[in-house]
Amino acid sequence: MLIAELLQQAGYSDHFLPAREITGITSNSENVQKGNLFVAIRGLHHDGHLFVHRAIEKGAVAVVAERALECANVLVVPDTREALARLLDAWYGHPAKKLRLIGITGTNGKTSVSYMVWSLLRQAGYSCGLIGTVECRLNDQVLSSPNPSILANMTTPDPAELYRLLGDMRDGGAEYVIMEVSSHALAFSKVAPLIYERAIFTNLTPDHLDLHGDMESYFMEKKKLFASCRGAVVSCLGSYGERLANELEAPLWRLDDACLNSVQQQGCDGVSFSLKTENGQRERFYLPIPGEFSVENGALAALTAMSLGLQTEQIQAGLRQFTGVKGRMERVDEGDVDFSVFIDYAHTPDALEKLLYSARSFCPRDGRVVVVFGCGGDRDRGKRAEMGRVASKLADFLILTADNSRSERTEDILRDILRGTNKEKPYKVIPDRRAAISYAIESAKKNDVILLAGKGHEEYEIIGNRRLPFAERDIVRECILQRRRKHEN
Repeated sequence: MLIAELLQQAGYSDHFLPAREITGITSNSENVQKGNLFVAIRGLHHDGHLFVHRAIEKGAVAVVAERALECANVLVVPDTREALARLLDAWYGHPAKKLRLIGITGTNGKTSVSYMVWSLLRQAGYSCGLIGTVECRLNDQVLSSPNPSILANMTTPDPAELYRLLGDMRDGGAEYVIMEVSSHALAFSKVAPLIYERAIFTNLTPDHLDLHGDMESYFMEKKKLFASCRGAVVSCLGSYGERLANELEAPLWRLDDACLNSVQQQGCDGVSFSLKTENGQRERFYLPIPGEFSVENGALAALTAMSLGLQTEQIQAGLRQFTGVKGRMERVDEGDVDFSVFIDYAHTPDALEKLLYSARSFCPRDGRVVVVFGCGGDRDRGKRAEMGRVASKLADFLILTADNSRSERTEDILRDILRGTNKEKPYKVIPDRRAAISYAIESAKKNDVILLAGKGHEEYEIIGNRRLPFAERDIVRECILQRRRKHEN
């Protein structure tokens, strides 16, 4: 493609660069190939403008930058992050224009809601793509999974992967694409060119404040998604959702107390609830995933499906058949044990609180709620003590342990959590996560509910700059087997 044609399609037609063919677009100087267009990004740790000459040496024929540079063929733009997204969107032929995008944002619940909406649309006969934290897929085909070479998965892929995926989904016949949209993606303009058929808001609680600084800034980043949608589905069960709904101009479907009621917990078997439909009728839905937060997630998915024209019977059948999401209130079923083990991704105070309230709602009266959790290193330190406070308040027994300590010492992270922990409540500190899980299972009593919080779908543990294999469900099964053998002897 000619540079001039690419720039015009990306919305930069007022600028002139020589009529050169380009072979690709990259923002990583080490990945530059002959004929590439190099986009200089000011990152959190490195400034791509310092590597422009390296990119040219490797064969870049033109550069996009935020300031004038001492080299030829430079296009200066206000925001190179946004330019990168728009250029890649144009490079892949604006794939989203052929797709109906469903974007989901919020602190918690994005993955669960995305899978539910994807599942409902699939069961209604639509061809659907899915882009999110756990995986990217088109119908039953996995297109991409978390990259084991990086130190953390991204909820929303970087533009180079995102627009390629959207192109693959368009070419594969997708009608809908359901995608999680993180505050990072919005702050860094990853999704700037995209228009959403529906934008969904789950909730907003403290998280990522190391990036955003405060809750107001965090909220404003999330709100960006709703400036580019044809309709919004908003949970107004929290104050930020209510505020967002009141500030939106797009057509709105509200999930609030007037819409959602008659909630019933059905133990470990799931939940049921009723929703007020657009014709004013109340319809009942059952979801075989336990916990209070499953109600809000399921109701948001159902409301979204209604807004897209699915029939009530289709939605009821779809939710009834939903089998859950890996690492989201996922029960590890090992047959004849007299206690339960659940794996969940809860890694914020709000998510942990909802997880513990949910467990309490179905834990037998003679059982205990036992939680095994830690906090990530090099991440928002402000939430650690609060997570300790929440766990102390709602669990019967705490086991504090590691959770991706990264460059920090696990002992230092645990000390931060302990500052908020009620020392009058039973607790134990076991820095090694495998040993902590083993202890929880070995000491389990009849009817206990054991919650392994924080890692969810992740099958690794990050220590320093190493990413080591760590699959909790396999570890749980090994520990249950060891317990069984020990008790048999």
